[in-house]
Amino acid sequence: MSLIFKINTPITAKQFIELLHQSTLAERRPVDDLECMQGMVENSNLIISAWDNDTLVGIARAMTDFHYACYVSDLAVHKYYQKQGIGRKLLHLTQGELGSKCKLILISAPDANGYYEQLDLNNNPRCWVLEPDQHINS
Repeated sequence: MSLIFKINTPITAKQFIELLHQSTLAERRPVDDLECMQGMVENSNLIISAWDNDTLVGIARAMTDFHYACYVSDLAVHKYYQKQGIGRKLLHLTQGELGSKCKLILISAPDANGYYEQLDLNNNPRCWVLEPDQHINS
């Protein structure tokens, strides 16, 4: 197997959705909302992707200022390509695009906590979420 890793190569919402279905993330993403998924892809400012020929098999999708913080909102690897170091390589390449003081920040899927521990990421319980149907108290 000869994978190619690409930086900011355009992907379609359909390719992204297919990958999410082939990983564990589809159940946590709005894969039935094509407009939303297209917006997610188009408005990311750092996408590292892994390809097997023309097939998208891995992605690290992020929003970053490149100097202080990089929020990795999706790290997904096709189930048939998992446990081969692709996720680690995607994060390594993501980090390589950032300034020396920029930290990676991500929210783990429930079953992936052990994976991130293996990569020596630090667990931080100080995450807060405001759902779209909630509003800031006045």
